[in-house]
Amino acid sequence: MQDEEKNQSPEPQAEGGENKTATAVEPPRNPNMKWYIIHSYSGFERKVKESLESRVQAFGLQEKIGRVMIPTESVTEVRGGKKYTSERMFYPGYVLVEMDMDDHVWHVVKSTPRVTGFVGTGQQPTPLSEEEVQHIVYRVGESKDKPKLKVKFEKNESVRITEGPFASFTGIVDEVNEDRETLKVMVTIFGRSTPVELEFNQVEKVV
Repeated sequence: MQDEEKNQSPEPQAEGGENKTATAVEPPRNPNMKWYIIHSYSGFERKVKESLESRVQAFGLQEKIGRVMIPTESVTEVRGGKKYTSERMFYPGYVLVEMDMDDHVWHVVKSTPRVTGFVGTGQQPTPLSEEEVQHIVYRVGESKDKPKLKVKFEKNESVRITEGPFASFTGIVDEVNEDRETLKVMVTIFGRSTPVELEFNQVEKVV
């Protein structure tokens, strides 16, 4: 494993050189980094991310500021029978930054154009808990694997099944589970009304 190159890397000294080099060179992943949330002007989240990443390079803060992330989710919308997937921010106006916080880092981030401040109590930024980090980061990763459908279904409306063994059947929505993105649809099979559980992306509204 190679350490990141430094412009002015201290020469190891003959006596105790190993110890001095080990303390002088920071590991690539700073264990003191925590995730913080910063406020930005709504609509400028990506600009803030770009500006922050540029400032990290300009000030040589790679060991103090890590990843910069905009929490987004993939949303699939069905229009005219076709699926369109787009990215949508689920915390508009907020950007996540991984930092080893000190006064200098605080000032560099706070003075970034279009940043209005940190989320926290008073002047002291509050890092996210491990649980909050997992919730947000996991949600970001999950949404990329499984886009969320931007479509609302209601009980008693007619839908057409587009996938699976009942494709082309029509039925009536009996139950809607928004969290799991599933429907219970009553489908007439062999003259009998039968409940079928389907995912949102397996049906379309009958217009």
